[in-house]
Amino acid sequence: MNQQDHVFDCFLADENATVAMGTKLSQVIDKGAVIFLHGDLGAGKTTLTRGVVQGFGHTGNVKSPTYTLVEPYELAEQNIYHFDLYRLADPEELEFMGIRDYFENNSVCLIEWPEKGAGMLAQADLEITMEYVESARKITISANTENGITIINKLKND
Repeated sequence: MNQQDHVFDCFLADENATVAMGTKLSQVIDKGAVIFLHGDLGAGKTTLTRGVVQGFGHTGNVKSPTYTLVEPYELAEQNIYHFDLYRLADPEELEFMGIRDYFENNSVCLIEWPEKGAGMLAQADLEITMEYVESARKITISANTENGITIINKLKND
């Protein structure tokens, strides 16, 4: 199979389109996923995460866990953990907070700035890159695992 078959990309016109893409993503995740989020500050990573979390049924605020490192959303159907590793000084800190426990039980883990946690994170099912293209954003979703490929195929067929 061609590596290009494992990639989904599209343009997102604005914040509403970014939230809608996150909601769409939540609808095609069946058994949890580890998702790495790449992109510059302000590229829309937290906005996309808001769509995912709300798509799973959360009705409250979704904020970036910049200072707490992780924001848990323990919902009736799914546990979602939103990590923001931007301020992480040393990947070893993740070991002290019990990072491995978050990747169990088919949870959805969305991780901003995953390169800061190198060596301590589970393998990503999906890697999402968000980048500015004029006044819009381009999102590229790449699969790294069988679970990721299943998610990409569902996105493409939706």
